Amino acid sequence: MRAPMLFAGVILLGFGFLYSLAGTALGRVAFPDQATGSTILEAGHVVGSSLVSQPFADARYFVSRPSAANYDPMAAAGSNQARSNPDLRKRIDAAIADVAAREGIARSEVPADLVTQSGGGLDPHLSPAAARVQIARVARARGLSEAVVARAVADATEGPQFGVLGQARVNVLRRNLALDASQR
Repeated sequence: MRAPMLFAGVILLGFGFLYSLAGTALGRVAFPDQATGSTILEAGHVVGSSLVSQPFADARYFVSRPSAANYDPMAAAGSNQARSNPDLRKRIDAAIADVAAREGIARSEVPADLVTQSGGGLDPHLSPAAARVQIARVARARGLSEAVVARAVADATEGPQFGVLGQARVNVLRRNLALDASQR
């Protein structure tokens, strides 16, 4: 009976504690930003994460993608509605109308990522097209020229990861914080 108890203790300590501790330490050394949540600090305070979307309601800010998780990282999920679901079609039609009215554009000009949710419901990026349709509103609300805001969007546009994975994208939180900083 003594050997199994000793073995269980070694396994519990080794794999339950030491292995977890080593994995956490290695993660913090190899990927320090990601291991701590990719948080963005401003004046010593966490204002968000570059990997998690958050809502912006003020006209001075670029709006993020809609979130099926209500922007809650602990509830990350897509809507799980099939393309054939009539409720999904109604929600998208209403979102298209809202975006078109807010941005002063035709319904046909509304980019899909402004009305559809990402798979996890927390995608912090928009396509450059989705950012461009918001330039006029953001510039007007901030008292800036559209050219200045357009240049800020162009500067913030990231290419595909490693040059080949995914599409060009704009991180909404980083863009909004950079615009705030430029106006201080």
